[in-house]
Amino acid sequence: MDRLFALRLTLFSLVCILLQFPALQAIAEWSREQILSGQWWRIVTGNFTHTNVTHLCLNLASVWVICFLFRPSSAMFAGVTSFSAVTIGLGIFVSEIQIYLGLSGILHALFAFLALREALQGRQSSWLLVIGVIGKVALEQIQGAPESTAKLIQANVAIEAHLIGAITGLTLAILLQGYQYYQQRQYKPYN
Repeated sequence: MDRLFALRLTLFSLVCILLQFPALQAIAEWSREQILSGQWWRIVTGNFTHTNVTHLCLNLASVWVICFLFRPSSAMFAGVTSFSAVTIGLGIFVSEIQIYLGLSGILHALFAFLALREALQGRQSSWLLVIGVIGKVALEQIQGAPESTAKLIQANVAIEAHLIGAITGLTLAILLQGYQYYQQRQYKPYN
């Protein structure tokens, strides 16, 4: 991870930390009622707020680990994070969730995107990571989230956000791979 990306990731982390302050959290959390009353920014900002410091630390540590392992470019990180924040924020409307706080949907999107991208580029062992994230999300949909996690973050785990995030990440990886394949075929001279 280069220094510039580490600095950007530090700034990202600081934004999440600042959104823990009650006054900021109150205007940033994903709230169905507030969004429907016109506070549309919450569709995105709710992904960056957290229920407590433990929740914040777990999610930020996960972001750093994912970025250390996969080493995405700043543009790739920003693109996947931004797009998935919107899709998760909008997708939660399909669920029964009234208030959502947390980065875990985005974490699932990042992990799924980066693992599948590596697998599609020929790193065979990354298929195990893709299978793992799909299996984890599927198991959550069948059995629910572990009770221990809910106790730790002092809230229900938004498994819906995990599902939307994983689908978003996998879809983005497939679309990017298809676009890059098309670009290579388009500029390849015919013999």
